[in-house]
Amino acid sequence: MSDSKRGAARLLEVEGLTVTIRGAQCAARPVEGVGLSIKAGETFALLGESGCGKSMTALAIARLLPEAAAISGGRVMLGDEDLLALPESRMRRVRGGRIGMIFQEPATSLNPVMTIGAQIGEVLALHRGLTGGAARAESRRLLEEVGIPAAQERLDAYPFQFSGGMRQRVMIAMALAGEPELLIADEPTTALDVTIQAQVLELLARLQAERGMAMLLITHDLGVVSRMAHRVGLLYAGELIETGSREDFFAAPLHPYAQRLFAALPDSAARGRMLDALPGGVPSLAQGFAGCRFAPRCPQAFERCQIDAPGWNTVKNRNVRCHLYEGGNGILPQRQASKGTTSCLCPSSGSPVLEVSQLAVHFPVKKGLLRRTAGWVRAVDGVSLRLEAGRTLALVGESGCGKTTVGRAILQLAPPTAGEVMFDGAPLRFRDRVAVRGIRQAVQMVFQDPFASLNPRLSIGDILEEGMVSLGVGGTASVRQRVVDELLERVGLSAQMRWRYPHEFSGGQRQRLAIARALAVSPRVVVCDEPTSALDVSVQAQLLNLMCELQRERGLAYLFITHNLAVVRYMADEVAVMYLGRIVEQGSAARVLETPVHPYTRMLLAAVPRIDAETGACPSMAVVAAEPPSPLSPPTGCHFHPRCALAADACRTAFPAARELGHGHIVRCHLAKV
Repeated sequence: MSDSKRGAARLLEVEGLTVTIRGAQCAARPVEGVGLSIKAGETFALLGESGCGKSMTALAIARLLPEAAAISGGRVMLGDEDLLALPESRMRRVRGGRIGMIFQEPATSLNPVMTIGAQIGEVLALHRGLTGGAARAESRRLLEEVGIPAAQERLDAYPFQFSGGMRQRVMIAMALAGEPELLIADEPTTALDVTIQAQVLELLARLQAERGMAMLLITHDLGVVSRMAHRVGLLYAGELIETGSREDFFAAPLHPYAQRLFAALPDSAARGRMLDALPGGVPSLAQGFAGCRFAPRCPQAFERCQIDAPGWNTVKNRNVRCHLYEGGNGILPQRQASKGTTSCLCPSSGSPVLEVSQLAVHFPVKKGLLRRTAGWVRAVDGVSLRLEAGRTLALVGESGCGKTTVGRAILQLAPPTAGEVMFDGAPLRFRDRVAVRGIRQAVQMVFQDPFASLNPRLSIGDILEEGMVSLGVGGTASVRQRVVDELLERVGLSAQMRWRYPHEFSGGQRQRLAIARALAVSPRVVVCDEPTSALDVSVQAQLLNLMCELQRERGLAYLFITHNLAVVRYMADEVAVMYLGRIVEQGSAARVLETPVHPYTRMLLAAVPRIDAETGACPSMAVVAAEPPSPLSPPTGCHFHPRCALAADACRTAFPAARELGHGHIVRCHLAKV
């Protein structure tokens, strides 16, 4: 950060902010006594687990709290203006004008029945007085500024006609339409591919530099913090517990909570042992706190932590709320990798339990009054995989490349167009109902969104029993109930929770329930579709530990579908890289991730934010401007050649044949050297 920015006046000043939510029996305080400041041109990252109050803090600053919530204390100053003292009529001018906001999920934030141009035009009319042709011209300029191609035509498109990354860019354009001084970005890259994430982060950094905006970045992704933040604030159970510069925070986090978050990060160095996961979860905020809020989960807690709430202590230009640093007696720690020691490796059986050969799934595109087939979407186009018992095969790639369709096709949830699936060496004929029933017991799926896949009208006990009853396993009702109780305990929940409903659980708990449901019928293969997507670092570590334990105990084989390459480095034995329905590189995780050959694999790895332990900076992160072409009309030759800087004439005319590079490392690239 430049000296001029360091000396700049504070644009946003928050002091003692407290939010209270009225309840039927008691009130909850999701935000209590939060104070922070942001200068013009500076990014302040608010970090913490889900349920810690990050989004509620942002909503309180913008005065967008839900009806049951109210600001019960504190002050919010934007420049010389006291936002909490403004009437709602004037606050509407500030909100969307001086303050822009990017919400966590653009699909639910954009109006589905209004065109993109109309939605941006609303902001321009309210905050800048632009209408008609002037508003349309400015809307087009904003879309071009955020990198949307064919902006003039896309103004008349609807949100469903955009990809996830494009919708996020539209949200950014709308937030910038009012020319804000402060941009609040609430999890702007959650669940995005690494390539789209890199594009969005690069776009935000560029626009901030050009406009001199202040930014409040809300995230639980430490990689995003390392790429974007100047200063960091760590929030736990509604309370800010550590603040400081990004460099200091990443080099030596002070609070035990911060240290445990770093220790829970998965990577190749932690492979083969259990992650140092935080026990338990964020406490309920509908209770009073006598001592330190983190004490029940803190390995360094002592008697005073249970009684007295710690105050702020200053350690080398940083502030930390912890008794360990009172009187300057705390020892400055060094950030370390996971300290987990228990092995989680499972020996390979050597024989495949599941083989997929030349699998294809093509979806017809119907047009016209008679709904005739006008084309085919080649979602999966000749995929071959081999999975051994006790091993994990990671299927990676960008959204839309066909990863999930592969998993669904194995279970015939998406009927295959061609190809063969072998289980224990015997071919499965999908027209045979007995074969389909058998594979659905032997191969189970954990879906990406557990809340959407769990029946909201059934109790958890009924949900876990449903599969056993349907497939005729588990014996009598009393035996099935005992199995359900044992499963709940096994995944870290209580047997008493069998009477609860899905909405009464957190996201991490629901993901555990989805795994328990898959295990209820004693499968041998589990297809995991983005099981850690959008989970906090701590909850993710708990889930990965559970999956490793179950694999070691039961010899489970995992087909792990993900775009989280850090998790792949930790979990996977083999990796297959998929692009537009085809596998372009596959082999052992060590070879594919450490010595990638295909340009697409190298692009994915280069787009991952990497944390420098000494500075906390993200030293390099490649950005690819182009988005994947449509699977409805894939490019000729190598599908990746329009995005490949190394593409030659051969790449544009013929799809490359598979090349064996040794040790099971296979690549489909004309430029690969054997």
